[in-house]
Amino acid sequence: MNAAEAVETIQREMTIFARRARASAGRMHPELSLVSYTLLGHLEERGGCRATDLAAHYALDKSTVSRQVAALERAGLIERRVDAEDHRVQVLHLTEAGRRILAQVTESRRAAFQARLADWPEQDLARFADYLVRYNAWAPQEPDDA
Repeated sequence: MNAAEAVETIQREMTIFARRARASAGRMHPELSLVSYTLLGHLEERGGCRATDLAAHYALDKSTVSRQVAALERAGLIERRVDAEDHRVQVLHLTEAGRRILAQVTESRRAAFQARLADWPEQDLARFADYLVRYNAWAPQEPDDA
């Protein structure tokens, strides 16, 4: 396989992976889309943040994030709190229910990955993990301001 064919295969397989991830997120918790799951995970990692920070971090349209945040609030999974340092700012935080749901879905996803990769040799797992880290670490080069 040449480089062009390999890139085409990678693109196709990543698309299949993304579709499968979206579908499995809905099966694990009917109210939790893949985007919602991702946003909850980010809020947990950061200990809360503003909706505009979520939009910027994931390169999502503010209206998309606003709809997701509204749905998560209605489901009782997140809440808004006034920022202690700037009372004009509202920070999104997980509720206890949000933490429970996120933990359940995370454990289900972990079990699904473990089952899918159970017969892979350790060396292949390590190589695959390294490649994914390398792929996700890439950032486009910004043009010089000069």
